[in-house]
Amino acid sequence: MADSKVPPSPQQDRPVYVIGAGPGGLATAAALRARGVRAVVLEKSERVGASWRGHYDRLHLHTTRRLSALPGLAIPRQFGRWVSRDNVIRYLDKYAEHHRLDIVTGVEVTGLERTADGTGWLLRATGGRELTGSAVVIATGYNHTPHVPDWPGLATYTGELLHAADYRNPRPFTGKDVLVVGVGNTGAEIAVDLIEGGAGRVRLAVRTAPHIVRRSTAGWPAQLSGILCRRLPVALVDLLAAPLAKVSVPDLSSKGLPRPDTGLYSRARQGAIPVQDVGLVDAVRKGRVEPVAAVESFEDGKVVLADGSRIGPDTVIAATGYRRALEGLVGDLGILDARGNPTAHGPRPPKRAPGLYFTGFTNPISGMLRELAKDAQKIAKAIAP
Repeated sequence: MADSKVPPSPQQDRPVYVIGAGPGGLATAAALRARGVRAVVLEKSERVGASWRGHYDRLHLHTTRRLSALPGLAIPRQFGRWVSRDNVIRYLDKYAEHHRLDIVTGVEVTGLERTADGTGWLLRATGGRELTGSAVVIATGYNHTPHVPDWPGLATYTGELLHAADYRNPRPFTGKDVLVVGVGNTGAEIAVDLIEGGAGRVRLAVRTAPHIVRRSTAGWPAQLSGILCRRLPVALVDLLAAPLAKVSVPDLSSKGLPRPDTGLYSRARQGAIPVQDVGLVDAVRKGRVEPVAAVESFEDGKVVLADGSRIGPDTVIAATGYRRALEGLVGDLGILDARGNPTAHGPRPPKRAPGLYFTGFTNPISGMLRELAKDAQKIAKAIAP
């Protein structure tokens, strides 16, 4: 790994700059290197895989080891079928070393613009650096900046509130009454982690009931179903998924977690990936995790729920998602949609920004790492046919 001193890039040998040393950035740099293209990865933190290093201790991939590897290096078999957070980090470290990637740490790119001659990109970075690249790949990640809704009364709330990004393990919450807000995969898993780790009471605030699927059924991983779904019409998948859900997942309506009234794949296409069950179904069924109505506001030290009830948990953990936070980097280029996502993705650069590529800004039902690996190969081919 290179140090944080960026070597000059002569005009006649402009590298491709890859912004972000997470799985997507590393995979794209490796794919470019395999095609003989010099790629320099710029990472604002001091190590690769920074976001993975910040995830909670319990985390394992919900995708299989074989279908999560990046181009050119398999994930070691001893890591098991469902790879732990720590082993993902070990794999990313090994991946960078194995491919001898040119990674510059401690450098944050703060602005992008086309070069004066229109043939490349000028990157402005910390320390007053100005770097010129033939192309740029932005791989700063889907889960970039923690988002907490602007709930009424939040500014004056005096209770303990943290985002899921700051949650590591249940030890600080032993014996406490905890409200987890959000029933995506992160919220569901943190709720289970808390109750299994000794929290006194765990409630889970649900605005929209999620689709819940088994991570694996009779050895068949949900990820494989997700891959097959992408080749089928949305309406057909919705139709087939409903009876399968009734067979595989018990009805939890009486416990406050009803079945969704919209199709599984329709919701997935809108970005709402099904929750993979790693203990939530059993915890809700036994009353150990209590689903409650969505959070509406904070008032007089209490949390006000959508059904009008008020509760006073010791701690609120907001598993309320992330923002891509691309506005500061490319917001003036006119290539972001209303939600702040790039209007083009993978091997197709935005029409207004030729030579600028994005990877890792979707949440695919077939598995993020699998799609990052595929994107890397496609982007490298687009840059160096």
